Amino acid sequence: MGALAGLRIGLLGAGAMGEALAGGLLAAGVPGALVRATDPVAARREQVARAYGIEVGDDNAVLVQHSDVVVLAVKPGVVAAVLEALVERVGAAAAQPLWVSIAAGISLTRLAALLPAGARVVRAMPNTPALVRAGATAFAANAAATAADRAVALALFESVGMAWEAPDERLLDAVTGLSGSGPAYVFVFLEALADAGVRAGLPRDVAHRLACQTTFGAAKLALESGLHPGQLKDRVTSPGGTTIAGLARLEAGGLRAAIHDAVEAAARRSRELDS
Repeated sequence: MGALAGLRIGLLGAGAMGEALAGGLLAAGVPGALVRATDPVAARREQVARAYGIEVGDDNAVLVQHSDVVVLAVKPGVVAAVLEALVERVGAAAAQPLWVSIAAGISLTRLAALLPAGARVVRAMPNTPALVRAGATAFAANAAATAADRAVALALFESVGMAWEAPDERLLDAVTGLSGSGPAYVFVFLEALADAGVRAGLPRDVAHRLACQTTFGAAKLALESGLHPGQLKDRVTSPGGTTIAGLARLEAGGLRAAIHDAVEAAARRSRELDS
């Protein structure tokens, strides 16, 4: 467990990402007795408690008072209301745990302003593949956070995939545009690739499986080979062959420009969320 050893971890919000972190922490060896969560929906509380064997309640104040680390796993639009209600109940005690926010677009400055003075805060941008322990997360910490706090954040997110500490918080908007929103771009690509296979005559289920495995295999090869994607592309592309014919159509359709525009649009929206 390393940096997480002995720490009581509270998940304020038991939605998809909160659940993913609960599963990742338990898989990483954190005892279930040290992990608890809250959620306003009774059915959700029961589901998560049953699935992971952790305590799940509806009182955020109790969660904070019994946690060394609190993961703020709520939607960006309710962050202010949740923290204001919490601080009104527990006061300065809300500054005791390390706060780790996964609310998109909410800056460290804004988070710190909603908490008592001196609060140690980490802002993170994970993505949905964390649900299958294959997430990609970037995070940044405020000045009050210590080296030990940053190590805790790293270990927390490595329990559900890879994690990277950004040297500048401003980079998190770019991370949101790339890996935060990126799974949606890949899902659109997967859907289109499978549909194209059906159009070419393949059964729907086979086309879907081939598209998923091809995308998974290509990403795995890129990660494990250490080669630039361009080099790997060239290895598949023979002069006058089938692949270069397909690539020419992708270029003509503006695939690269569309991806650039998508990442920039999502990053811009992330910046707007905190304005």
